[in-house]
Amino acid sequence: MPLEISFTILCFISRISGDSLASQQFFEYFPANSRFQNVIISSSKNDGSSNVLTKDKLVNTMKLHESIESGVSSYNGTSYTFSDLCTVAGGSCVSYDVNNPICNCLVISVLKMWNYDLATLEADEDILSTLTNYGTKEDLSGVLGNPSFDSSGKLVSAEAISISYFLADRSIVEDGSETDPINEEWEKTVFLESVQGAEQEYTNIYPTYLSSRSFADEFGGEIQGDLVYVQVSYVVAFIFVGATMGSRLCGRGSRWAMAFSALVLVAMSTVAGFGVASLAGLIYGPVHSVLPFVLLGIGVDDAFVIANAFDREREGVPREKEDDESLVKRGARALARSGASITVTSLTDLVAFAISASSALPALGSFCAFASINIFFLWALSATFFTSTMLLDEKRQRDNRRDMLCCLKRKTISDEEDNGSKEGFISRYFRYYHGPAILSKAGKPVTLLVFAGLLGFGIYGTMELPVEDSSRSFIPSDSYVNDYAAAADNYFPSSGTSLYITFENGEDIYASRTSLSALDSRVSGLSDKSPYIAEPDSVTTYQNVMAGMKNYLSTYGTAAIGNVTLGEDGWPTNYVDFVASLSAYASIFGPGAPYAQDVSFSSGQTNLEALRVKLEYVRLTKLRRGEVIDDADRQIESMDATREMVESWTDLPPAFPYCVKFIDIEGFKIINTELYRNVGLAILAVGVICLITVANVITALLITINVAACIVEILGFMYALGLVIDSVSVINLVLAVGLSVDYSAHIGHCFMVKGGYSKDNRVIEALADIGASVLNGALSTFLAVAVLLFSTSYVFRVLSIQFALTVGLGVLHGIVLLPVLLSILGPRPFSSAEEPKNKDSELVKREVMDKTAHAESFGLDALEEFEDLEEYEA
Repeated sequence: MPLEISFTILCFISRISGDSLASQQFFEYFPANSRFQNVIISSSKNDGSSNVLTKDKLVNTMKLHESIESGVSSYNGTSYTFSDLCTVAGGSCVSYDVNNPICNCLVISVLKMWNYDLATLEADEDILSTLTNYGTKEDLSGVLGNPSFDSSGKLVSAEAISISYFLADRSIVEDGSETDPINEEWEKTVFLESVQGAEQEYTNIYPTYLSSRSFADEFGGEIQGDLVYVQVSYVVAFIFVGATMGSRLCGRGSRWAMAFSALVLVAMSTVAGFGVASLAGLIYGPVHSVLPFVLLGIGVDDAFVIANAFDREREGVPREKEDDESLVKRGARALARSGASITVTSLTDLVAFAISASSALPALGSFCAFASINIFFLWALSATFFTSTMLLDEKRQRDNRRDMLCCLKRKTISDEEDNGSKEGFISRYFRYYHGPAILSKAGKPVTLLVFAGLLGFGIYGTMELPVEDSSRSFIPSDSYVNDYAAAADNYFPSSGTSLYITFENGEDIYASRTSLSALDSRVSGLSDKSPYIAEPDSVTTYQNVMAGMKNYLSTYGTAAIGNVTLGEDGWPTNYVDFVASLSAYASIFGPGAPYAQDVSFSSGQTNLEALRVKLEYVRLTKLRRGEVIDDADRQIESMDATREMVESWTDLPPAFPYCVKFIDIEGFKIINTELYRNVGLAILAVGVICLITVANVITALLITINVAACIVEILGFMYALGLVIDSVSVINLVLAVGLSVDYSAHIGHCFMVKGGYSKDNRVIEALADIGASVLNGALSTFLAVAVLLFSTSYVFRVLSIQFALTVGLGVLHGIVLLPVLLSILGPRPFSSAEEPKNKDSELVKREVMDKTAHAESFGLDALEEFEDLEEYEA
């Protein structure tokens, strides 16, 4: 049995892929009926010899096996041993013993040479001769790691022993999910506990192991364990929002209650969105656990924008002079001011995700559908729930009640006298330092030059960014599964994933019986070139029921399998006799018991529906930045070449290949295309929605270009940081479109509602107005996600890196590059734009000079605008 690790993280198979149909058809013929457990025994790290084929090490290996075989698990009051649960098969013992239950179970190991009996092993005086009789060198290479032979072909040593156990599948469906509680309990309490305790119990051997439940335990446990970071991130967000949303940390002007309200807003949106998505039947996957972070970033950003609008509408108005009616009117004006901005960003996010919900990658499609539903609820609750709580909080502050304890009043302190809302520190920074710096004569070209360099770097990284099989990365670095994978790579480098060629139509199979029995000649010599199929020279790499039956008929005839007449070619003379003989030969207790799982008969076993030939790929791995990873490019090449090879067999019955890795490999084939298609469509949607909501072609185009450049730069930094295109990064890149557009859309929309003829002045006013909200929203998202940098989970680690890149580059584009572009190419404001504030004579003079230069450069239309300016100045 080849050693294989199949980590199907997400169902990344194209909805139109032929492999989905092949998989369905394969399991109709050959239902999944076994759960796989494997242990690789090597010499302990403290042992002086790497040779594991010594008497004492084999004895301890047999003792470990006996503990696994005799161990008892319990489920619902019923006790089970391995012999109760195993897949029934013959050939597990070198000599069948009816009184030995293990002989009826499917177990693959060299221990069969002693019938899995410790006393027989201890009595053996020449264990190496006994082991040599196991089979050919190739057969021994399938169950022994790096075996050595002398010149006569006798086994001399080996570095590892593989023992594989198979449990009969007992899956049931509970709450819509498939589970196998009886087998899972045995795997946990017997197999895993036995091998985990072996290193301490047996000092000269070292076991590495893998169970069918291992991946779910390790990956699922890692995700669940790291969910504590979600809680920590919300606490961090609460502290930051509470410290920055109000004008004071404590006292009058603090807004800790509103920070809590913002988190409640996110929580309510998450619950509502997940409920509706689940009601719609959308699939929930492991990567969906990152959605709370996405919603936290967008929700807190909207909360800052709304709070900022409430403050802006109160400039110069003391709280004591506002009655309830005035507060309601201010709330209406604030929502009118902020509502357009959060609608622009929410709508662009929603549409970007909704478009990607149609992805051919179901996991990406499901995630984006979840996200779009959640964003709708986030927008709706921001405009209703959060705005309402803001109004209540404004009443609390007017009445001088305590923050978070509004039932208690505070004493008025002299330095807390309220003369109206004032511009905060960050807004003043944007007005007096940041804006003038980037809009100066030197600032503009330097900004454009720096971002041009970033874009060039991003383009280079994008072109070099590879698609890789990162399935091993999903396993925590300290997991025993990684130790097992390393042992498999080291001791069984030529063993890869099983490949099955399924031939259909019994009569066609009978007609091609001679060719099928010699199928090994067609798949030989392909181990070092595409399709990278291992040489069919052992029972491990080649299992063909037709070849086995041919050899049996040649040696023993049909006396034990129906006693039918054989023709000159050594096969039964007709199809009916062939089916009867094959059925008897490949039965569980027949001479061809190892092939019992490789044939599919109709009910009554009167017709052969299909048979499968088992092959094996060589291990397709490579080194990338010092780590062993599966080679996605060669896997794609091998899958395509396998299909082409099978299709070329026109002289054989209809056939199709199946491999459990094909599902993942299909994803590798389309994931690159899906990445650029979905991100491209999302950016296009951003442009269209911005055009509709911002209502200006130039501003919408600048926002879209800004977002596109940001995504390209994120891809470039992904390459520099060693990330690859895989299931997780693709989803996060679609998220990056939604998040990065927020920072630019707020600035672009605010620029359009600022009146005046000086673009530089309008940019500064926009930055002073909305810049603080954008920066605070970005910082809160970054601090919340930065917690995940300490996670050992691959999903959360990649999320944190890509989120940090998205927030960092997104906010830089929003508050640095876009303002410069708007100051150069920005259009005129809306006719309903706010009148510019603080228009002193010097500013009017500067505007007149700017407008005169504009008129001289661009002709009549500009002159008409100049005339408008003269009227405005008057």
